Amino acid sequence: MELKLENLTKRFRETAAVDGVSCALTEGVYGLLGVNGAGKTTLMRMLCTLLRPTSGAISWNGRDIFALDAEYRAILGYLPQDFGFYPEFSVDDYLGYVASIKGLRPAAARARSGELLRALGLEKYRGRKMRKLSGGMRRRVGIAQAMLNDPRILVLDEPTAGLDPGERIRFRNLISELAGERIVLLSTHIVSDVACIANQILLMKDGRILLRGAPEELTRALPEKVWRCQVGRAELERCLREYRVSNVRTTPGGAELRVLAPEQPLPGAVPEEATLEDVFLHYFGEKGDGEDAAL
Repeated sequence: MELKLENLTKRFRETAAVDGVSCALTEGVYGLLGVNGAGKTTLMRMLCTLLRPTSGAISWNGRDIFALDAEYRAILGYLPQDFGFYPEFSVDDYLGYVASIKGLRPAAARARSGELLRALGLEKYRGRKMRKLSGGMRRRVGIAQAMLNDPRILVLDEPTAGLDPGERIRFRNLISELAGERIVLLSTHIVSDVACIANQILLMKDGRILLRGAPEELTRALPEKVWRCQVGRAELERCLREYRVSNVRTTPGGAELRVLAPEQPLPGAVPEEATLEDVFLHYFGEKGDGEDAAL
């Protein structure tokens, strides 16, 4: 089982949304991590055959995915950032409709829908109309439709957007259960979504893959050190201005800061173990936000 990208590029006029990406994915969970506008959605749309690359190739077990056509889409599950639905359909009706498009037999579709609705905590809402669901509940229905055909390749673009903390945990547990049987590619700019479940992290910036590795490999390779610093109120503003600060916790006398720096930034600063959030801060900066979320 191998999904291979070779020098994959997609240009929109003068802009390279994806720029020369090459990698091979096998069984497991891959976290595609980057700010909005990094090219994650464009990359995923090409993997799902919704966009053709300007150059380069994508192959599944050695065969071009665009040549495979329907044969490839039969083993693919996809949750886009914004998925369409008929507002007057019930959850059951919607999943039945998607199942028919995917070619599932009615009995198998009903069984699979019930299984997924139970796993996602939606069973008691199966008769509710889609328009009456909360945003988080709709997102869970979107996850269910992506999994209906028990895909070998599961592509999830910002899958936890709109989910509350409990729903995010439920989702991460579900993905962990599925990981051994398929390729799961999960795109996000939220570090905690992938820190615990991804076998490999792909850091994407400006259309390129900057780094790839297991979370612990990326934290060990972080060029900067992480420090815990206690500062008074008078020093806080200066420290926020001068240092890369990943966390601020207010204390009675000022604040406790988590700072990225090559050397001890302040007297009394204590070294801390790096996390994936520190890696994200180092490569993407403080805001973790982009101007063009559509790319």
